[in-house]
Amino acid sequence: MGMARTVSAVLGVVYVALGVVGFVFDGPLLGLFDVNDLLNLVHVVVGGLLLYGSTATSTAIGVSRQVGLALILLGLLGFVAADGFGLMPLGGNDIWLHLSTGAILLANGVFETDAPSLA
Repeated sequence: MGMARTVSAVLGVVYVALGVVGFVFDGPLLGLFDVNDLLNLVHVVVGGLLLYGSTATSTAIGVSRQVGLALILLGLLGFVAADGFGLMPLGGNDIWLHLSTGAILLANGVFETDAPSLA
């Protein structure tokens, strides 16, 4: 499995786990991240998309680019509207989670190629 698929699979598992744990436990997730049901659902969907992306290198590249860009936009939106316009919490530590994982995914999608390696 190539780097694009591995990154997509690992972050997919992380996001699905964060979403499920957010549904199970009440209050800030891990004591750091404010969540609500909508944000938990978004995390599960993002994780599912990333897991789907890990099925093939070309799919992983495309999904990483799209999800990475979406997470960066969510992170930046957290600076402007920390309460997500009353829909979901996007401020505080959520900003850094979304910006960092979005940057990793975007870089994964931009710098990875679909060409087979010679190694």
